Order: sequence, then structure tokens, then C-alpha cells
Amino acid sequence: MSSGHILIVEDEPKLALLLKDYLARELYQVSCLHDGDGVLDFVREQGPDLILLDLMLPGKDGMSICRELRQFSNVPVIMTTARVEEIDRLLGLELGADDYICKPYSPREVVARVKTVLRRFGPAGSVPPDRNKVQVNEEAYEVRLGDKLLELTPVEFRLFLFLYQHPAQVFSRSQLMDKLYSDGRIVTDRTVDSHVKNLRRKLSAADPEQELIRSIYGVGYRYDP
Repeated sequence: MSSGHILIVEDEPKLALLLKDYLARELYQVSCLHDGDGVLDFVREQGPDLILLDLMLPGKDGMSICRELRQFSNVPVIMTTARVEEIDRLLGLELGADDYICKPYSPREVVARVKTVLRRFGPAGSVPPDRNKVQVNEEAYEVRLGDKLLELTPVEFRLFLFLYQHPAQVFSRSQLMDKLYSDGRIVTDRTVDSHVKNLRRKLSAADPEQELIRSIYGVGYRYDP
């Protein structure tokens, strides 16, 4: 029985084949593409459960693919790159990538990352289980987690709603500032951190077994169904 369908997008055929062999040993179904031009059509037609996406590709590059992919799909993406500059890592995550691995890497590390991400998100197309438990009433500014009503401030509600509507995407503090305040006020990173801390505390009190909002060190926050 297959553990899931993995799409490898890698322009080095030997490396792609090596990764394919390691993943196949773990009973994953594996497909490979060696340029970026056919990735979006493949995702629409085949619906893979996870994509290993190289940053530098012939044709459409990994950044462009990730940006366009997030317009119609939440399939988990692990970016692989030999470019280790911090801006590349930041951009990759802000565009909707769920993890990144820097080359050179161990195939065993890639397999471990794939397993971790798939455990977090489940098969493509499935509804994350906690989203069945979360009820959001935008008109009443109410959020219920299971049968518990969260006592949120208006800012906390807007913060939760924005992250909830963009599951698995990482947002920097500056991006969240723009969403929290519409009057142009100047706030600091610590202000955002304080709101996130309070929101996480209230979510944890309602359901201690789930960590719905995660911190991504050095980048920002994401809603993690």
C-alpha cells in the first residue's frame, strides 16, 4: 500500500533518481519532473500529496511555481536549494513553502522531512481534522474550538481569522501588522508577538492537545491544521 504520492521537481536526474529510490523504499509513489514548466499542470491533474521543489530550475523557477501553486492548492511543499542566503529561505517560506532543505543534503534527511510534513498535513485534498472543530463567525467576531467559545479581543480575532484563512502559510510580523491595524498606527514586532502569545494561550486553554499557531524561528507565524 502506498504511503502517499510525492512529486520530485529536480533538474539533476541522478539526484532525482537517488531521492526516488529512498522514498520508494518507504512505499511512497514517486513522480519526477526535471524542469518547472509542467509542474502546475501535473499538480492539477495528479494531485500529489507533497512536492519536493528545487529552487533553481530550467523554465519556471521554484519561487514562481510556489507563488502560482498557492493560488489553487495547499499541497505541502518542501523547497530544496543550494542558495543559502537568508532572503531565499525567507521568501520561500513567505510564498507558501512549508519547509526547506539546503544542498548538499542527506537523502535520509529528505525522507525524514517528508514524513514529518505529511504527518502534519495528511493526504492531499483531505480536510484537516481541527478545521472541523473550529467554527468562525466573522459577523459576531466569535471563534469556537470544539464546544468552547474563545474570549478574543478584536485584534486577536482578526489575527486568528487571517491565519486560519491561509493554513500552512508563513507570515512575517510586518505582514501581520498590516492585517491587524487598518489605521496606519506604528506598532513594534513585540506588539505582534504579544497578541500571538495571548491568542495561543487561549487556544491552548480550549484544547491543550493542539498547537494551531506555530512560530517559525526568524521568520514569523503560521496556522498549522
